Amino acid sequence: MADFETLDRDQLKEKIDRGDDFVLVETLPETAFKKRHLPDAVNLDDVGRIPELLPDKEAEIVTYCTNFN
Repeated sequence: MADFETLDRDQLKEKIDRGDDFVLVETLPETAFKKRHLPDAVNLDDVGRIPELLPDKEAEIVTYCTNFN
């Protein structure tokens, strides 16, 4: 069974700055993703692409959503 943990903004920044190996997933609709997203994030608005975008079933995945308006 997978472990779940909540990260705050500073903890996520630390993971990115350290170069930790994880997949960053933006969970908002593609229109929001196209406007702005964190570097290297992937968007899963098209669920049919999940196997392509997340091929490693053992990878650490960090999901986030935000509204940059």
